[in-house]
Amino acid sequence: MALRFGANVSAAETEYGTVLLDERGGQYYELNPTATLVVKTLLAGGDEAEAVAAVTGEFDVDDTQARQDVAALVQQLRSSGLAE
Repeated sequence: MALRFGANVSAAETEYGTVLLDERGGQYYELNPTATLVVKTLLAGGDEAEAVAAVTGEFDVDDTQARQDVAALVQQLRSSGLAE
């Protein structure tokens, strides 16, 4: 399922990944390069399977671990109110 950030979330890429700002509470979140790749894939309209394929293609991680990590990241982004 594709992902989009909430209206109150700003994102900025850095050399270390991506920084998210939740403007409602002023909290910052830092995404590492792997999480950044997942988020980019999902924001571009990809689904979780495509994000898993992107991760396994770019990083030394097996399919099972990548699936678990992608699902956990998406769940955390949604439960924190950063993503819809």
